[in-house]
Amino acid sequence: MSQDGIDLETSVGYLLKEASSALRAAMEAVLRPLGMTVTHYSCLELLSQRPGLSNSELARGAFVTRQSMNVLLQALERDGYVTRPVEARVGKVLPTQLTPRGRHSLEKATAAVRSVEVRMLSGMTREEQAAASGMLRSIVQSLRTTEGSEQQG
Repeated sequence: MSQDGIDLETSVGYLLKEASSALRAAMEAVLRPLGMTVTHYSCLELLSQRPGLSNSELARGAFVTRQSMNVLLQALERDGYVTRPVEARVGKVLPTQLTPRGRHSLEKATAAVRSVEVRMLSGMTREEQAAASGMLRSIVQSLRTTEGSEQQG
């Protein structure tokens, strides 16, 4: 390792990426038997918790491109998980809605994903979980607020 290199053993960024990858793999493993991907689940969960999100908002929330989200929404509509209006009323966008099938599917997926989160946090006390959440929020906030300032300095 060079003097200016990253020590993978102690790099918080590398550890975050490793944790993210492990979380995604665990989620995919419990969602696969339900016929879902993490992105499919994320879209349904977002629609359930925040009805009326636009395609762009859904894409940002699921960490995919707008184009990928549009393809997913078309598939979800075709398979009966969501309904989307053919045309928006003038001046008013009609939101994508979960169907009863979509809600039922989401209930099963949410239980599966919750089990992964319980397993992920099983080695931590409530205080450690709260501290970890606070640290991760701080990391996200620091990265989002300093994105442009690094190039100026």
